Amino acid sequence: MLKQFILFIFLSCFFIAQTQEQPVFCKQLQAIKTLVQKEHFNPKPVNDSLSAGMFELFLDQLDSSKRFFTQDDINLFEKDRLQLDDYITNNDCSFIDKYSTILAERIKNAKQIVQSFSTSKFDYSGKDTIRFKPNASYAYLNDKNEFTQFWSKRIRYDILFELIEKDSVLDHLATNFKKKEAEIKPKIIQKELCKLEEFQNKKGSLSQYVKESFLNAYVTFHDPNSTFFNAADKTTYVNTLSNDQLSFGIITQKNDNGDIVIAHITPGSAAFIDGNFETNDVIKSLQANEVILETYCVSHEDVLAFTNDEHHKTITFKIKKQDGSIKSIELTKTKTKIEDNTVTGYLLKGNANVGYISINNFYSDFESPNGLGVANDVAKELYKLQKENIEALIIDLRFNGGGSMKEAANLSGMFINRGPLSILKYGNGETFTIRDINRGSLFMKPIVVLINNFSASASEFFAAAMQDYNRAIIVGSPSHGKASAQVILPLSESSELGFSKLTVEKFYRVSGKSHQSVGVIPDIILPDLYDNFKTEERFSPFALSNDSIEPTIKYVTLKAFPIKELKVKSHNRIENNAAFDAVTSLNKLIIENYFEFETAYALTLENVYNNINSYHSRWKELSKTIDDYSSTLTVSNTSSTNELLSYNSDEKNINETILKSIQNDIYISEAHSILQDLLNLNY
Repeated sequence: MLKQFILFIFLSCFFIAQTQEQPVFCKQLQAIKTLVQKEHFNPKPVNDSLSAGMFELFLDQLDSSKRFFTQDDINLFEKDRLQLDDYITNNDCSFIDKYSTILAERIKNAKQIVQSFSTSKFDYSGKDTIRFKPNASYAYLNDKNEFTQFWSKRIRYDILFELIEKDSVLDHLATNFKKKEAEIKPKIIQKELCKLEEFQNKKGSLSQYVKESFLNAYVTFHDPNSTFFNAADKTTYVNTLSNDQLSFGIITQKNDNGDIVIAHITPGSAAFIDGNFETNDVIKSLQANEVILETYCVSHEDVLAFTNDEHHKTITFKIKKQDGSIKSIELTKTKTKIEDNTVTGYLLKGNANVGYISINNFYSDFESPNGLGVANDVAKELYKLQKENIEALIIDLRFNGGGSMKEAANLSGMFINRGPLSILKYGNGETFTIRDINRGSLFMKPIVVLINNFSASASEFFAAAMQDYNRAIIVGSPSHGKASAQVILPLSESSELGFSKLTVEKFYRVSGKSHQSVGVIPDIILPDLYDNFKTEERFSPFALSNDSIEPTIKYVTLKAFPIKELKVKSHNRIENNAAFDAVTSLNKLIIENYFEFETAYALTLENVYNNINSYHSRWKELSKTIDDYSSTLTVSNTSSTNELLSYNSDEKNINETILKSIQNDIYISEAHSILQDLLNLNY
């Protein structure tokens, strides 16, 4: 009997027993195969089609930029293209070793090539040509000479790029080039060697990284939202969706020198209370029990995996202070509020008094079945805003990647007076209607919901429900197009084999339609910096298809918004707004110079300078237009927030930055104008 554990965001977990004694990777592979077949919404047969799809995903994870494997390596691997399903069926795991062995050898070769440049003189005369083209157009290289050329051009370009970033005057650069190149060359070479070292030590070892990449390819072949998690991955993921977590309260980042430094210390956390940690301290090593992680030439991802490991409750931090002294400090995790997973209400005053709430994700308290999360926090802020007599509300879901469906349903219910919110469909074809069962609404005045390409999953659940009921005007750009729900499942009873996040349900709008691979289409579309970046789910390999179901329950909508009139007024403002015009131009510039960029020129200082400068000068010009935008709105806190800030000067400084960013946001300003138009129409 399967035993349920953890949450529903997509989070309920089941145990699968494993009995055979065999290599861990074999156990993981068999467990994940069984799990997918039993629990995935649409499990695919283990056949040649699966093998071919996995093969492409696997190689892409190992060497997406085609800078390690040779064409001969690929020819060798090709023998596995239609054999992976047979290996899995026959429980033959021996195939994986050649990928680890060859990749390790290729990284070693790359390090030797890069290191050799330390004693050689680079040629910047233009004898060599550097080419840029879309990533998909690159081919695997053939031999050592081609790899040497590749790395030589890459490092020469990086040297020139760094010099140009530090000194934007070409004549000055040319005059001092020999000296400056000699100074920066060792740093660029060391930085590249460090990146190669990081890759070699990914997930603790290259062998482990290769195995986890294969497990991930197996799951991702079924859909892009399903994935394999080791224990640290799973903890990190769940923490992002929780309102608090066991944590040291240390936010880290990697600086330009490759050091892991403390960027922020969470107030009230273990590190904050300890008092020995400061921002910009360099973390030299971490030790938990007998396990030591030296942080130089280690990826930031691996540092986070170490600190988030649920077995590492106490860690000794070896840190270098800004005065050069070294300290070793033992710290134990405590329950810490996640600062990003909070909401605060703000007031936007123009001709209309409008409330504003931004929601970063649909977090919840997953440790309690009745735990309170984002919906409860929004309700508190909404109460404060209503005391300020707001006439309308903006809910900002831009860049909100989702979270708890339960929280999305609860939030929807705050604005809808009973009725169905969404229809779930399980893999066996059965359906279940999610309803708002509570009479009444907390807020009945007009609402705008802001979304963009990165608003996904639970965000789309909420936006779709509000749109279907005519409860809110959806403004922005089409959402991500993820209409599926995932659960995290352990691969074994003791969880030592890891976990898998699997898609187990699709959800549909109350109309029976789906936004899967389509997105929620705004009522009023605004120009967006990320338009045509192809980040939406439909551009991911093996994305679930769009379909519809027959709705079984009627729902009663509110009066339709005068969208046609509002769109005309919004369009006229956008056409005469220099900042929105700059957004459109900047979007085009990025697409032309990154996604579609294809050129070749002689590798010289002047050519690289001209190429970089033409892009950067235009970028700065357009960015300045956007950054200089300031609305005529007066942005302020609620009285309750001001009272809290009066006791905390640090939070007050952060708050001032937030108020300014809201004031300068063209999308928030336009959302306010749309609501003002609606109020003027006496809706």
